Amino acid sequence: MRLVLTLLFALAGGTALAASPEDDYIAARDKAIADITAQASANTAIETIDAQNEKALADLQQRLAAILGPLSVKGFPSTGVNNIESLNSSDIGYGMLDGLRYAQSDDSPSIVASTRGLTERWLKSKSAEAEADFKLPADIGAALKLDSFYTQAIGSDAAFSGTLDFSLKKPDGADAVVARLGGWTQDIGPIYDQRVVVAVVKGDRVLIAEASASPAVPKIAECDSIWAAADAAAQKAQQTDQDANQDDGSASDPANAAWEKGDADYRACMAKRLPGDPSFPALLKQAQDLADGMAGK
Repeated sequence: MRLVLTLLFALAGGTALAASPEDDYIAARDKAIADITAQASANTAIETIDAQNEKALADLQQRLAAILGPLSVKGFPSTGVNNIESLNSSDIGYGMLDGLRYAQSDDSPSIVASTRGLTERWLKSKSAEAEADFKLPADIGAALKLDSFYTQAIGSDAAFSGTLDFSLKKPDGADAVVARLGGWTQDIGPIYDQRVVVAVVKGDRVLIAEASASPAVPKIAECDSIWAAADAAAQKAQQTDQDANQDDGSASDPANAAWEKGDADYRACMAKRLPGDPSFPALLKQAQDLADGMAGK
């Protein structure tokens, strides 16, 4: 009897210690990053590093496909590609959310799918960032409300700037839904190519959809005037500073402050005025449809 109990405890312990598919994925990802970092430190030819990067990404994509299974959302392909664009820390697209991106083409709507566990691990690493611009809360619900989450999770060469949050009906079975209107930018000021971004947390899945706003978000004269006035004030402050100091032409603190305030005021104006525009019901429906489609997986 004692031998049987000993074997049972041993088997139970072995099961508890067995690595999960997500553990295996993280271990493979971190090893690939470490190997590529070592190659870069050794001044290995970039062609060799790129080849190693592509091979590792392909392996990780297969692992994620096994973890996530096929996507079943109308209008999107069932198979995806790696959301992380590079495992080389010097490349654009390094450090994005672990998951797969599903899209018919580069210009079509996309969904990034991950698991709750992988998203929580990713957020935990971001919560430990020393730089404030990269720091994120470890809680998924709190993170989904921040521009910086989308910038780091699903963007690669631009920052996400939110315009407003949609108030959606939470789809049946979903644990959480966040829908936002915003755009990608490398500068400050109005973004006329607005995107609808919807995140759904359901069970073990975290899904983030992105699509061009349809219809296109209209320009609102009152809001454009706010930005134009701020831009003029900022340029005047910059020119005054340059004339006084004969510096290299970089923007002064007063100029930057004027641009930043103008940007914030412009977005606040859009958030206030856009819900009254005739285009808004269609934008709200677009966001709700994306949420319902993902929740139906």
